[in-house]
Amino acid sequence: MRTRSLALPLLLTGALLTGTAACAKNDTASDAAAKPRTIKAVAGCGKAGWTDPADRAPDRKPARCSPGSPAPVKLAKTRKLTIATGTLAAEYVAPLEMAVKKGEFEKEGLDVTLKVLPTPDALPLLAKGDIDAQWAAPEAAVMNGILGGFDIKWVAGNFSPDPASKSGLWVRLKKGESPDHVTMAGRKLGTMIGKGSVISYPMNTALKKHGGGLDKIQFQQLGSADVLTALQNGGVDSAWLLDPVWRKIDGDRRFAFLGGQPQGEPLGGMLFGPKLLKDDPDAGVALLRAYIRTVNTYFPGDYKTDPAFVKELADLLKIDQGVLESTPSLRMDWEIRSGSTDRLQAAYKAAGVSEGDPLPESRTVDRKLYEEAVGHKS
Repeated sequence: MRTRSLALPLLLTGALLTGTAACAKNDTASDAAAKPRTIKAVAGCGKAGWTDPADRAPDRKPARCSPGSPAPVKLAKTRKLTIATGTLAAEYVAPLEMAVKKGEFEKEGLDVTLKVLPTPDALPLLAKGDIDAQWAAPEAAVMNGILGGFDIKWVAGNFSPDPASKSGLWVRLKKGESPDHVTMAGRKLGTMIGKGSVISYPMNTALKKHGGGLDKIQFQQLGSADVLTALQNGGVDSAWLLDPVWRKIDGDRRFAFLGGQPQGEPLGGMLFGPKLLKDDPDAGVALLRAYIRTVNTYFPGDYKTDPAFVKELADLLKIDQGVLESTPSLRMDWEIRSGSTDRLQAAYKAAGVSEGDPLPESRTVDRKLYEEAVGHKS
């Protein structure tokens, strides 16, 4: 999976939760009591600009508007917004960086700063309103934070993998095993990503297909440079390999790919705190409108078929063009599938990193802002 989420702590400290939750809670209005917003049809965003959230078909085409759509609706007064992100060198962050470079945020009356900040550090700042948005994922720490009182919701998706991608769970085959017949129970799995990451969901799915599960394997957390080496030299039996690392063993019959992130289901994207959810939803819609327009204009399909754009993208991300070209294009997707946070929380429970009872989707997801940006009435 391309999303290189940082390993998140199992529990946020009591002081963090109690100290921040008081600031994060909205005591004057609830979602139900909030004034309904007017949804208008948006030129260039017809039926194709929205898909049924319940559609989880692997071959589902992501929502798309025409290039340049939805058109900007400039705010009367410029807003300065800060978006935290764990990195600026990953391909899944490219739409945000391209939106800054091409002036898409500026067209909306937004002065956007992208700030590199680890998720554990950014989360309480988002809940307090010290930063406006976070480009991350609904990981275990996020769910635990919401349970503790943080006013945070997942408001837009980021991407799903191309069918040709083999970023995910790889195993060293034992004698007599084949890619279709592997026993994972009891094996040691090397990963740079902790159990509290969204990767727990697809990892658990892949493991269960082969007699394993998050509760039936041994985890060994390793540095990014050590995961592949440990798998190759037998230090671990299996590993979760990210792009483009898996390319180094693809085709080697000693190893087998068992599965990765579900196709057609983004597992990360934009998180909003109280400022953009409640205090200034106009700015929240404007931010998502600029992001969506950037996807429709620059990342509508297989964007790596254009060599000039790949070079521009490599320069923007400050990564080697050959590395960028070695893996398939991401399927950029701003929508959120129904039940994703339910499935994520089930995986966190299996991994032993969740607190309390599972949160309903109404507490974790808000699709209304991106639906407004493309003119869809629920």
